[in-house]
Amino acid sequence: MGNSLGGKKTTKVMKIDGESFKLKTPVTAEEVLKDFPGHVLLDSESVKHYGARAKPLEAKQRLEAKRLYFVVEPVKECPPRRVRSGIHMSAKERLENLMLARRSSSDLSILNPSGGWTTEEEGGGGGGGAVRVKVRVPKAELQRLVKEGATEAEATQKIAALFMTKHNETPQNTLHMMKETSPPPHPPPQEESNPVSDE
Repeated sequence: MGNSLGGKKTTKVMKIDGESFKLKTPVTAEEVLKDFPGHVLLDSESVKHYGARAKPLEAKQRLEAKRLYFVVEPVKECPPRRVRSGIHMSAKERLENLMLARRSSSDLSILNPSGGWTTEEEGGGGGGGAVRVKVRVPKAELQRLVKEGATEAEATQKIAALFMTKHNETPQNTLHMMKETSPPPHPPPQEESNPVSDE
């Protein structure tokens, strides 16, 4: 027959003032907290990972051997503060404001994840305004397209057609869009260069 070594399995519990005591396992959190009314028991590993947000042990949960636990007063959660002002908003408006506040500085609603192109309407109004198209083209491909095109407008049309085909747009839409967005053949006079009118 062989020799067997057996040790007493204990766990260590520390109070907030630094005083600690050992308990024989198996023991539950409820048994430990009998002497400490209004306190909770926290596992040292969860405190290490979550800090003050660590969840206390359940009353029936058993303490594991060779672990450290803390007896502390529960953290009092403050109710969320509400700003009270003269402006009364509906729940939908508050939600929209919250979503706008959390949006990052780059507007993700117009950004295409593939990094292709985006459109923004200028003039701020409803329809019929000019459309700005932002396109990312690799430098080598841009130089090739510019060399192939006789004029700036042709090069612009080829670039737009290339990206429209990648994004499943028809060439007719490309030409229609290019007519709206391509620069005029002659530079406009200084007075007409400002797209926003003073009305």
